[in-house]
This record gives sequence, C-alpha cells and structure tokens, in this order.
Amino acid sequence: MKFGTKAIHAGLEPDTATGAIMTPIYQTSTYVQDGIGNHKGFEYSRTGNPTRNALESNLAAIENGKYGACFGSGLAAIDCVIKMLNPGDEVISTNDLYGGSYRIFKTIFEKYGIKFHFVDMLDIQNISDAVNDKTKLIWVETPTNPMMNIIILKPFLKLQSPIMLYWLLITLLQHHICKIH
Repeated sequence: MKFGTKAIHAGLEPDTATGAIMTPIYQTSTYVQDGIGNHKGFEYSRTGNPTRNALESNLAAIENGKYGACFGSGLAAIDCVIKMLNPGDEVISTNDLYGGSYRIFKTIFEKYGIKFHFVDMLDIQNISDAVNDKTKLIWVETPTNPMMNIIILKPFLKLQSPIMLYWLLITLLQHHICKIH
C-alpha cells in the first residue's frame, strides 16, 4: 500500500454504528452500559473512544507497529513513557529541551529514583560518554526548545551499548518510540 493510501485507510475499519468508511468524531463523554462493567468497548471517553482508537490504529499502521497511543498533551505522553522506567534506571536527555520536560524529569521523576543526565546532543560523543549499564532511555527533542537546534539522528544508530536502548524523538508534530539496538 502506498503511503498516501496507508495514511488515509490503514488500521481503520468502517464504523459499526453507521457504516461510515471514515471514522466519525465521537464527542460523547460517557457510553451506555448494560450493567456495571458490561459495555460495548467504551465506558468513558477518558479511558477510550472510537475516534481516538481509530487514530491510534491508523498511526500504528503507518509506522508498521502493532499499537499506537495518543495523548491530550505532550506532557501526558512524557509521563506515560517515563512511567515505563524503574527506580535506578537512567535517562540521557538533551540539555536544550522544553522547560516542561525538564521540570517533570527533575521535580517529579527524580524523586522516584530515576536519574537524568543532560548533555549537548549536537556531538554524539557526549551521548556515547554518558551511556552506562543503567541507561534505559535516550531522550531526544528536535528541533530543540528554546534554541531550535537540529539534532542529527543518524549517528544515534551507531551508538554501541551492551544493553537495549530506546530513544524518544519529539518533534513539533510527532512522538515516536523506536528500538535502536
């Protein structure tokens, strides 16, 4: 399937309620249940709704992934990703990052035992020097905020590490979690 077709149709099914080829925008907050916990797949929009599920399925299909996740804000996405880590895990982050990212790292997650290293990512050697056996995530924001530096991603593929690393790329339009080893 070509990208344009995939972007429009991949991961989507006709709407079961209406038969619409494109998923309608469901603006409801609650859904009728036959009984407590007995629903038709949706109970409350905060936990899921057909529109968001269609978007997540579509994005996963475009990226050749199994699952997609969409959030109401970038900080909600950050919160979700960092909560996949454990006390003692370490994160290497760009030193030129969005203030909200820095504050959630330092004021919320450090007190739970996650250590953050902030390095200049314009030189891949700085990242390589910071990687250790506790490194579980490399946090890349590009273009950076506030300096709008562009971090070149290709050198990240050459990082040598005995552990499984993930890197997170944040751009103005997308969030991706990608395995690099």
